[in-house]
Amino acid sequence: MSDISFREALAVWWRIGLLSFGGPAGQIALMHRILVEEKRWVDEDRFLHALNYCMMLPGPEAQQLATYIGWLLHGVKGGLVAGILFIVPGAVLILLLSLLYVLLGDVSLVQGLFFGLKAAVLAIVLQALFRISQKTLKNRLAWALAIGGFVALFAFNLPFPLVVLGAGLVGYLSARLSPASAAPEPAQSLSPELRPGTKTAAVGCAALWALTVFGLLWLLGGDQVFSQLALFFSKLAVVTFGGAYAVLGYVAQQGVEHYGWLQPGEMVDGLGLAETTPGPLILVTQFVGFLAGFREYGLGGAVLAAILTTWVTFLPCFVWIFAGAPYVEKLRHHQALAKALAGITAAVVGVIANLALWFSLNVLFAERLVLEGYGLRLLLPELASINLVMLALTLVACLLLFGFKRGLFTLLGSCALLGMGWQLLVG
Repeated sequence: MSDISFREALAVWWRIGLLSFGGPAGQIALMHRILVEEKRWVDEDRFLHALNYCMMLPGPEAQQLATYIGWLLHGVKGGLVAGILFIVPGAVLILLLSLLYVLLGDVSLVQGLFFGLKAAVLAIVLQALFRISQKTLKNRLAWALAIGGFVALFAFNLPFPLVVLGAGLVGYLSARLSPASAAPEPAQSLSPELRPGTKTAAVGCAALWALTVFGLLWLLGGDQVFSQLALFFSKLAVVTFGGAYAVLGYVAQQGVEHYGWLQPGEMVDGLGLAETTPGPLILVTQFVGFLAGFREYGLGGAVLAAILTTWVTFLPCFVWIFAGAPYVEKLRHHQALAKALAGITAAVVGVIANLALWFSLNVLFAERLVLEGYGLRLLLPELASINLVMLALTLVACLLLFGFKRGLFTLLGSCALLGMGWQLLVG
């Protein structure tokens, strides 16, 4: 790997950042094709070795995988460049689309565009639920954790971090109570070297992260929008196990119901923007920050809030890689930790099911009922308020995705055109 020039790697990381559509599955497949099959910079074992570690971390696993391999190739500067370039193209595009959204959101064609994208997003979330369920729910414990995660969030409104930690604890204890499955596998020889400056980089990134959050709290207080965004998304960055779909319901509920940064339909619009752009899906948090800043301070504040949200959301990703990559072999072959991860992954299926239901209720129905009592809090649809056009578009989106196996661009483009066509017809 030492004969790979930094300039050549830089061009490849730009290419990956610009082409990283399709969520983590598509992004990981893209990196595998380019880095393993085309460039042959890393072999299959080392690629999977890095991926397994990144899957155990909070945050976007594909972006962290890029950071890890960049570090493996060229040390700290390689990791920083790979991780940043994985984010930048999508972040710039979402910022531009967010500006378009707030400036032209009342124009009929733009309204129709986002109307159609909502249907596509619902289909994509349902597909994610289906695929992850097939790969994850292979035994009774996994099914129990998935159902438990859904019930905990939907019926009891328990905090998302508590659900994740509980599932991980159950998985860990199941390994400890089953000595045969907890036996460690033989270590492989793929132990990455401790590159110079890696520990310093981890400490530096963590210090910048802490300085940003606590500095804003000290300067502005806890009730100001910038401080709220920094604190909320910093906390989110350390509990986002299972990818963006697992936490979007939590972000939406907090952003809509607690902070009042945006409306339910706007969260779905933001997810549609993130689906149409390259980069991690969790970049939708930038849209949330943009709207929060826009409503409080106008366009200038919106841009600053979007940048701040992206900064505090992704900076921890570099901390996890630089702090843990040199010791990843020990983590990978610790079976109790692997069982804990499996428990979290199973619970994530329930979390995604809750997200799909929450989005469906807010998109398909104009009115919803909240039933509370005996510790329960149920959000139910007002059936008479169903939007039949949106229901029809969602069925078309599901048919394209599940029936005809169309790709992401075909799905989003078709739904956007149908949405705009409907807006022109009624407008």
